[in-house]
Amino acid sequence: MSKILDWVGDNYGLVWSLTVSHIWLTLIPTAIGLLIALPLGWWAYRSRRSYTPIVGVAGLFYTIPSLALFIFLPPVIGTKILDPINVVLALTIYTVALLVRVVADGLASVPVETVLAARAMGYRTWQILFLVELPVAVPVISAGLRVAVVSNVSIVTLAALLGISQLGSLFTQGLQLQLYGPLVSGVVMCVVLAVIFDVAIQIANRIATPWRERVVTS
Repeated sequence: MSKILDWVGDNYGLVWSLTVSHIWLTLIPTAIGLLIALPLGWWAYRSRRSYTPIVGVAGLFYTIPSLALFIFLPPVIGTKILDPINVVLALTIYTVALLVRVVADGLASVPVETVLAARAMGYRTWQILFLVELPVAVPVISAGLRVAVVSNVSIVTLAALLGISQLGSLFTQGLQLQLYGPLVSGVVMCVVLAVIFDVAIQIANRIATPWRERVVTS
């Protein structure tokens, strides 16, 4: 244990730098994926005929092995193998694939009576979506988002095999040098990031749905 702590102390700057890179490579595709999944999920929800093909195609993308996708994308989009944009694009695809069904099912979970009441009050279609359906669907969507962001934290580490610097680089360094310090540091920091992101989404969910707290309290 002392050797691990000594290694962490001597390489604190490296661990922090890789952690920052890992954060960006996780959050950017998660955010972009959510923005893309929202209209696709709404489309699947509004047009039941489109639900199966949209959700089905999205599910197929999620079955593609991540490492294979990292290698396949550069020749397709014209980037270099070491370009971080490959990781961002790949994780965006995975996030969209995971969240499309979640968004559609979340919107479908909104009680019909709630939507009808909004229409009776004179709300237009876009007002019903943004002021009624999406707010009510937030708990379902946030649950899927928690799964997506934690999954992305894990998948990002595989990009180290292509030479893209982030916490996964500590795994390759530890294996190559047969040192436990980088391995333990990488694992601990990945777990810490996953927990932080998960808690942050839960807090955001509570802030966005204050009425749920009142219902539980009453």
